[in-house]
Amino acid sequence: MSGRADLIDLVASLKKAPVLCVGDVMLDHFRYGEVERISPEAPVPVLRLEGEDTMLGGAGNVARNLAALGADVGFVSVAGDDEDGERVRALLADQEIGDFVLVADAARRTSTKTRYLAGTQQVLRADSETIAPLAPDIRAKLLAAAGEALERCKVLVLSDYGKGVLEDGVAGELIARARAAGRPVVVDPKGTDFTRYREASVLTPNRRELGEAARLPTDGDDDIVEAARRLAKSCGVDAVLVTRGGDGMTLVEADAGFVHLPAEAREVFDVSGAGDTVAATLAAALAAGADVAPAAALANVAAGIVVGKVGTAAAYADDVIGALHHQDLSSAEAKIAARRPALDRVRSWRQQGQKIGFTNGCFDLLHPGHVSLLAKAKEACDRLVVGLNGDASVTRLKGADRPIQTEAARAAVLASLASVDMVVIFAEDTPMEIIEALRPDLMVKGADYAPDEVVGADYVESYGGRVMLVELEPGYSTSATIARMAK
Repeated sequence: MSGRADLIDLVASLKKAPVLCVGDVMLDHFRYGEVERISPEAPVPVLRLEGEDTMLGGAGNVARNLAALGADVGFVSVAGDDEDGERVRALLADQEIGDFVLVADAARRTSTKTRYLAGTQQVLRADSETIAPLAPDIRAKLLAAAGEALERCKVLVLSDYGKGVLEDGVAGELIARARAAGRPVVVDPKGTDFTRYREASVLTPNRRELGEAARLPTDGDDDIVEAARRLAKSCGVDAVLVTRGGDGMTLVEADAGFVHLPAEAREVFDVSGAGDTVAATLAAALAAGADVAPAAALANVAAGIVVGKVGTAAAYADDVIGALHHQDLSSAEAKIAARRPALDRVRSWRQQGQKIGFTNGCFDLLHPGHVSLLAKAKEACDRLVVGLNGDASVTRLKGADRPIQTEAARAAVLASLASVDMVVIFAEDTPMEIIEALRPDLMVKGADYAPDEVVGADYVESYGGRVMLVELEPGYSTSATIARMAK
């Protein structure tokens, strides 16, 4: 098994690794709020809605995870010719999955799962979907699109959620085409008959799925190895990677031994979509040229990241690298996030019922005035996000001799403060794009600004957010400090 340093090198090699994903795409809706009373109409809780999110689910979440890791993603699926299908198209484009084919089927409803959450507790899930094999004309379009996309991809991953896209021999035909072209095939399976995935390279069932498919107990380590071996033999697959929740994973190779991978998660909020992350990471690593054992080890690390988030989450390459050397990574460095991971983190906080605060600035030379403002901002919210002007932005705003410190140094100093929960660097002259993406509940600036001078104030107040102006500690200024140093 590869060491952590080798796995870090492997993460770097995932960039632009070409992977094709085919399977059942869905929309995952999350509506969250607070339960404070029982309905007088029936003995059910009343959920007071406070926000909602929509993201790709099913095979779409596999594609999203591949994109988050930096892979070059091809994607083929079927959706209804409806509003939800158009939303799927928009989300695929938003995730920068440029090479996708979404076959429209007027006879189907786009699969949607709507989860209602009170804090982190799911109180209800409502599904809308069509479960049926593809009609002959739709089947032909899907296979033609997948066959064309397969020519430029190094690995095929099939994400089967049992909605019909891979039914009626479609999975077997795709596997045969891929193996004939020398392409490994990773399958996230569904159901109890895994023989339809015959000759795949790797199957990734969870413990329950393994037991049902192999018709054997899966209570302990030895049981899982025996069941996986029987499954590999009966299906003619090269390996079985069993996801075991809090017990980690077990990899069983047909022509080698087995290895138990301990769980990597330090905090578990939601296991939704963890299997998607495993399939995506495994496929990306194989496409980058890794053997199945290090690819499985990397998938185990990625799974440990997403179960610490709420909802169907993605593991970004930076997340994985941070997790791989988290013992050497200071807590301050862990607070610095790129924009997409930052949005995931804020979404998780918000779904836990936490109030998000935001402030921004150059913070070139951190002084007591800054520290006081940040402390007061933190007192008014649960999580404080600081938007930090990048170096080029500071130069445009402050002059050619600024910044004094690089953006990396300024971010590290800010992140070392207990009052700061996350730092996001932005390249634009104003933080408006970040504000629109984060939609903070509270926006904080110094009282030296007039309310109409605060960038984004009108936007924050438009959806019910609040703007707070904080009195500054007198006698402190970065520019004045620099001027005194110059003298």
